[in-house]
Amino acid sequence: MQMRHHLQFPPTNGKDLDQDEVFFYVRDAEETVKLRFHDYASIYDRRGLYEQLFYDRLKCASPKKVSTMLAETLDSVGQNLTERRVLDLGAGNGMMGEALKQYGVARLIGADIIPEARDAAYRDRPGLYDAYYVEDFCNLSPSTTEELKSWNIDCFTTVAALGFGDIPTSAFLSALNLVELGGWVAFNIKETFLDESDTSGFSRLIRELIFSECIDLYHLEKYRHRLSIDGTPLWYFALVGQKSAEIPPDFLKRKEIE
Repeated sequence: MQMRHHLQFPPTNGKDLDQDEVFFYVRDAEETVKLRFHDYASIYDRRGLYEQLFYDRLKCASPKKVSTMLAETLDSVGQNLTERRVLDLGAGNGMMGEALKQYGVARLIGADIIPEARDAAYRDRPGLYDAYYVEDFCNLSPSTTEELKSWNIDCFTTVAALGFGDIPTSAFLSALNLVELGGWVAFNIKETFLDESDTSGFSRLIRELIFSECIDLYHLEKYRHRLSIDGTPLWYFALVGQKSAEIPPDFLKRKEIE
């Protein structure tokens, strides 16, 4: 039986806070703890809290949406997920991995920067991942890079982790560089990324990757990622593309992207 937590949202409903600054309260035994939505280590340490907060209360739809789009896109070009060796970056406790596994992927490799995420995945979804790396993808060692390459990754996913400092642009590119040429990539990003006024690193990076023809865009769709704590829909774009060129080592510097 899944453990249930007593959650409370602040009376302000977070209206004056950025998405990565929003917080909530959870009652643990005799004390009430204040946590930000991005306090992932503390959230993962509490079994069932991540699912209860983001999926039960705030109706997050991203793992299902992105995995379905990826599967349907591959099907449209005569391929399928059952043959894919997938790197799930920012894997957390395995929500996206679980969505992918329903399609019977050949291999599923998780990666996250905090050990609490891996521990939660092993605790909550044992056997889901063929391997799970706790690594900073901005600073992969040569030996870890070679080990990751040995998986022959031909699909890369990352969900609900881009654009708020959780995964830096250089980490995203590092993961993308591990994908074989012709491999697939599927991820989501906040709705403003198509707006030229959005000069954030990730929005510019994705636009440049598509413009530079490093990624061939196959599917782009706006959808409701989840609700905010005041019930307002948060809209994201989900993207599915194919890696069509190797990423130059100096791509970020050349494009002046941080």
